Amino acid sequence: MFQIFTGIVALSSLLSFLNKKLFKLPDTIGVMILAIITSLIIGSLSLFDKEAFMNVCSIVHEIDFRTILFDFLLSFLLFAGSIHVNLHKLIEEKGPVLIYASLGVLISTFIIGTAFYYVAGLIGINMSYIYSLVFGALISPTDPIAVLALLKKAGAPKDMEIKIVGESLFNDGVGIVVFISLLSIATMGGEFHASHILQEFGKEAIGGIVMGLLLGYLGKIFLKYIYAAPVIAVHISIAIVMGGYSLSSLLHVSGALAMVVAGLIIGNYLHSTCKDEALRDNMNIFWKVLDEILNAVLFVLIGLEILSLNFQVDYLIIGLITIVIVLASRYITIFTSNLFLKKEHKSNNKKIAILTWAGLRGGISIALALTLPESEFREVIIFVTYSAVVFSIIVQGLTIDKLVIKLLK
Repeated sequence: MFQIFTGIVALSSLLSFLNKKLFKLPDTIGVMILAIITSLIIGSLSLFDKEAFMNVCSIVHEIDFRTILFDFLLSFLLFAGSIHVNLHKLIEEKGPVLIYASLGVLISTFIIGTAFYYVAGLIGINMSYIYSLVFGALISPTDPIAVLALLKKAGAPKDMEIKIVGESLFNDGVGIVVFISLLSIATMGGEFHASHILQEFGKEAIGGIVMGLLLGYLGKIFLKYIYAAPVIAVHISIAIVMGGYSLSSLLHVSGALAMVVAGLIIGNYLHSTCKDEALRDNMNIFWKVLDEILNAVLFVLIGLEILSLNFQVDYLIIGLITIVIVLASRYITIFTSNLFLKKEHKSNNKKIAILTWAGLRGGISIALALTLPESEFREVIIFVTYSAVVFSIIVQGLTIDKLVIKLLK
């Protein structure tokens, strides 16, 4: 596994270099497109050398996407993403962020799951309703990494930017909790028990937030007593991420939410209180560099996953229809959530359109799909998830800046 991961890191660095020198696309989008092209070139080997193609495919199948993302990448990516967020700005937009990340995820899960259930039935795939809701839950979390730089370049309003970032940080954790709750019902026979869902959700979500508060304040205390020792500060932050995420897993609380909350608290201390400039600069640089490297690795993994898909015409048809369903659901979710906000936080029709198009899906969705147990529905869910993720990253990601410029002038 270590050798495979080493190869992925090397490939991601090469593709990042090629993208920067030749294609000059946004970093993560360019890397993923090049990874998909690499996969297609590997796929063409089957026309000339079947044995070589099968050998490469066997290596790709050995990549444990779920383990790499959930046991390693996710904790670092969420902490790195939240440590750079302006907490005061986030608190100003707490209404939209919390509504989008909680009510929004639940609405999205129900709309996508229900529509997917009926579409699958029309195509001839008799999927159970509970498994359709499981799909709705895993495809609902958004990932803004690919569009943030483009939004800034296009001059998107700061309040919109913080809404998108804040929503993504929290809905990853909420989406995972909803997914786990629904999957546990599906594996128990598909019987709905509202009390069971609320119990699981409460334990995972509230427990994760409490864990994050404890980790954040612990890290803040350590950093307060470190002077002229930026390397030790970075070391402590790594220990908090790795140790805190592992402890959250042992206690069965949301490690994702714990990392977000801890990152916000430590980041707020660094940006508003810390007077040690060297410590602040080293922490910011380290987590920014690590964030970009790990995102490149994640998007290479997404690109390579195309080799493990089971291509069928029915799957392709339902995948294309699902892309439309996901976009329609995103619009309905943002529009509906908007109704619950105070007047000063409401978005107009143009901003709703931008928030809809900026709702990219990412590696979390693919990783959750890959955790599904073996069943007659697993392959179609993985294929459809991959289709929605790749479309959102490439098509929406490469056009969001143009939409912002056109609508907001």
